[in-house]
Amino acid sequence: MKLSIVIPVYYNEDNLIPLYEDIQKKIIQVIDYEYEIVMVNDGSKDNSYEVMQELSKKDKNIKIISLSRNFGSHAAILCGLSHCTGDCAVVKAADLQEPTELILDMVKSWKKGSNVVLAVRKDRDEAASQKLFANLYYFIVRKTSLPSMPKGGFDVYLLDRKVIRVLEAFDEKNSALTGQILWSGFKTDIVYYTRLAREVGSSKWTLRKKIRLVMDTLFSFSTLPISIVLSVGICSFLGAMIWAVVVIVFKLAGNISVSGWTTLFIFNLASFGIIMLTLGILGEYLWRTFDASRNRPPYIIENENNIGDSKDD
Repeated sequence: MKLSIVIPVYYNEDNLIPLYEDIQKKIIQVIDYEYEIVMVNDGSKDNSYEVMQELSKKDKNIKIISLSRNFGSHAAILCGLSHCTGDCAVVKAADLQEPTELILDMVKSWKKGSNVVLAVRKDRDEAASQKLFANLYYFIVRKTSLPSMPKGGFDVYLLDRKVIRVLEAFDEKNSALTGQILWSGFKTDIVYYTRLAREVGSSKWTLRKKIRLVMDTLFSFSTLPISIVLSVGICSFLGAMIWAVVVIVFKLAGNISVSGWTTLFIFNLASFGIIMLTLGILGEYLWRTFDASRNRPPYIIENENNIGDSKDD
């Protein structure tokens, strides 16, 4: 058998050498089967690609790909999966926050018949704000989109070759790869670990990217946004009807005076806000439909080393 380790790289120049040494010590020197490491540079402007080139010279089993710009971690991972040749592939982050030996446990589970093996965080050695956002995100996903999402979420996972083929065939834009994996419904196993604090460098996982991930997940795998529009519309209509009845009754009773401008102003302002919210949500759906219709590739490769044209079946 052959194991592929796919590593998306984004501003990780200081992590790559310690990462490879860790993989070499805990994986390469332990396993008795073939391996390859596919590193994908996701438009880093530091020296990450140069470090990747040096590593590929030391180990012929390291394949490196450099994308033309930053397409996002999900596109970089998809690129790595599309160019790996292993019977199974493990997606691993480059920041050394997940124990590398976890890969061995995932491979053992795969050998027992699992098509997908998720490395789920049972705890996080991180700041309270990061824990809060992560827990909130996974709670929303479980309740609105993907009930099978593990409580602790996952970023590291193993995929069988047949699962990789399915992900390649999806050809979805503005979507979450982790959501696609869960949605596909393949036989799945879980291994647990504690996510460590980052020791080298700083995370590029900004608030903007986090919000984008939430939007991609909800719009791709949930009816929640359009349900909100429908609910707001129904509530607005019922509120308007009730208000109309109240006004008519007061008018017939002779209790309507010239005053009331403030109430009318607030009502009009609220109605305008509801309309703009509705248009914004519908516009998001429209833009995503348009973006998909353009059929642009999810990523563009600028350079690659040690990448062959053939894949194992």
